[in-house]
Formats: sequence, C-alpha cells, structure tokens
Amino acid sequence: MATPSDPTVVDTIDAINDLPKDVPCHARDDLEKRLLRKIDLRMSILLILFTLNLIDRTNISNARLQGFEKDLHLHGQQYATTLSILLVGYIIMQVPGNMFLHCVERPSVIIPCCMLVWGTISVLTGITTNYTGIVVARFFLGFAKAPFFPGMIFLVSKWYKRDKLALRIALVTCGSFLSSAFVSLLASAILHGMQDKLGQAAWRWLFYIEGGITILVAICAIFVLPDFLHNTRWMTPEERALAISRLAEDGHGKADELGKQTTMQGVWDAVSDWKVWWFSVAAMFQLVGQYSDKKQMRYKCFVISNAFGILAFTISALTMNKAARYISLFLMAQTLTGYMLLLGWISNIFAREPAKCAIAIALMNALGQTGGIIGPYVWPLKWGPTYHYSYVICIAALGVSTGMFGCMYLYLKHLNEQIERNEQNAKDVNEIREISFKYMV
Repeated sequence: MATPSDPTVVDTIDAINDLPKDVPCHARDDLEKRLLRKIDLRMSILLILFTLNLIDRTNISNARLQGFEKDLHLHGQQYATTLSILLVGYIIMQVPGNMFLHCVERPSVIIPCCMLVWGTISVLTGITTNYTGIVVARFFLGFAKAPFFPGMIFLVSKWYKRDKLALRIALVTCGSFLSSAFVSLLASAILHGMQDKLGQAAWRWLFYIEGGITILVAICAIFVLPDFLHNTRWMTPEERALAISRLAEDGHGKADELGKQTTMQGVWDAVSDWKVWWFSVAAMFQLVGQYSDKKQMRYKCFVISNAFGILAFTISALTMNKAARYISLFLMAQTLTGYMLLLGWISNIFAREPAKCAIAIALMNALGQTGGIIGPYVWPLKWGPTYHYSYVICIAALGVSTGMFGCMYLYLKHLNEQIERNEQNAKDVNEIREISFKYMV
C-alpha cells in the first residue's frame, strides 16, 4: 500500500507542485474535479449513517407512546434517567474513541464496527424487562455511539481543503433533519402494524427492526467508507498524490510529514492548548455552511445563526401567540447550523496536527454534550406554560457562547496579523511557506 513517503508518490507530488503557477493546468483541474466527485460519492454514505445514529438514539421517545413505561414499570424520574444516562456513556468514550481511530487509521472498519455494536444493543433493548435493564442498555448504547460523530468529523476533515470543509460537514449532518422527517413515519408504521406479532409488544419490534437496519447498513459501509489519504485502497497513485498535494497546499502540513505526530502527543497538545478548552466550554452554551466556505468566514456566520436563535427565544418569551411561537420554532432549529460550523472551524484551526485535531474534535463535542444533560432541567413544569425563565436562560447561554467565540475570533485575527508581518520580513520563499498558514476567522 502506498504511503506519503513512498518514492513514487513523492515524485508525483513534486511533479504536480513544480508546475508553473501562471500556466493553466487543465489536466490537474480535471483530475481534481474527478477526485472530488469520487470522494463526495464515498462520503455521502455518512449521511445515511448519521441518520441511523439519531434514529437509534431517539427511538425510545416513540416507544414511550406504546406502553414502554408501563411494561418496564417505570415511574417518577426513571424515564428521564433512561434518557440522560446515554449521554454519560457518550461523553466518557468520545476522546478515547478518536484516539483509537487516529492510532489504528482505519475509519472504514472502526466506524461500521461501532454501528454494529450499537445496532446490536438497540436490538437487545427490545428484550429488557425492568428499569435496571433499560438503564444498562442505554448507558452502553451511548458508549458505543460515542466514537461515531467525532470520528466522522475527523474523517471528513482529513479529506477536504479548509474552504470546502464546512459545506461538507453541513451536508453530512443533514441526517439530523432526515431522521426528524422520517423517524416518526417509520415508528408509526411499526407501532401500529406490529402490536402482538409473535407475542411481542409493538415498542419491542421498534427496537428490533431499527437496530436490525443499522446492522445491515453498517456491513455495507465497511466496503464504501474511505480510510485516510495514505492507506485508502481505491485511489490511483496520481489521485493519491494530488489529494496529498491539495491538503499540503492548504496548510495541512508537508506530504512527507503527515501522520508523524503520535496519538499521545496529540492528546497532550490538545489538553494543554487553551484554545481547545475555550472552544469546548463555549460549545456547552451552544445547543451557513456554503457561504461560510466561499467567504472563508466562520465567526460572522456563527453570529448570524445565534442572532436568529436569540430572536426566536425572545419571541417565545414575550408572547403566547401560537402563530408567533410556531414561527420561532423554525428559527430555533437553525441554531444547529452554528454548532456544525464550529466543528468545521475547530478542524480548520488544528488542520496541521492530525492527532491533536482528532482529540480536539472529540473533546469539544464531549464537553458540548454536557449541555444536553443540563438542558432538561431548564424546563421544569412549574415554569410552564409560558416558560419565561427557561427562554431567558437559553438567551443567556447563546449570548455567553457568542461572546466566548468572539474573543477567540479576535485572538485568531491577531495571530493572522502577526503571520502577515512575519511573511513581510521573511528572507526567502521556503521561510514564507513555513509561516504562511493562516487561521480562518
């Protein structure tokens, strides 16, 4: 298998890089377009995988409509605990999952294997008979799901240039909207058509069928998903050289330096970098793509997303009018695009250090998910039906998030100005290449 340091690949990269910049290279442009289409086609399966990830995570809400609580003898806060316990396992395994992915370098195997495990757990959830059983199943379901999302983001970030990344992440995570659109329809068909089939309650069939679908798709994904640039099997030497050259030109590091950073070095670099923790804490308060890529702007698009969210929460806090609140729901939903933009932003910032990038993505997403644990307690019944205090808390959270990322925006802008000054003082071309990486802001 070819690697970035193989003589053939290095020679091809040198040939590509040595082409005069002022001479149109139609051959390279055509090859790059074909390569991008091939990568996009392979990556498109992530949309399906992400949809199944959310379906298996939220099917418990539909099961509740068909006797789930009664059959398992749940009472009081036990149902709420079954919901939140998933996030405990989810948070614990995020960083170790991406550490393992970076170490093994086989996302085409690791990601589908995670799906096989959580699909099996989803099926087994259908045979639980009491509170203890469902809590254990939900904990390990979160444990198995944890490596998927940060691993998926890390995989995408290792294939696309920084000005293409946010759009791809936005397209992949459209699975959240697909799951919202179709999960209820699928659940409704199962719950109304499978009651007492083979002596099983319909909600049990919901877990059997949706978990089984996940297992089947996971097996297919093994043969479709790519690995990383240096160990993906379906690329020609020319395509591999071009792919490595594209990322090297974009600031991902020199072709012969990719992968030199060890996993443990990446862990230390990530946890000792205050920017990672700043992003992570700010993400806790944050619970579009193409324009952000074209203009190479991150923070300004993020501010627009949060501004709509704050407007939506303000409308709901000030009125009980059903039409106004209904419209505000659409504005609230788009705040998710801001979170997806953050994942692209953090991938851009740490693009030159793959191991550190893997840990940073996982750490930010893990700490960000703690907002999901806090969230349910922001909406107590005693504050209803207006929930004024709840909406005020949400507005404050978005304000804190926006302010923290604003500080990061100013800091990165300051670093870019320093880089520009260093470029002006550079003595030769090689020195300029070493310091020419700029942060997207």
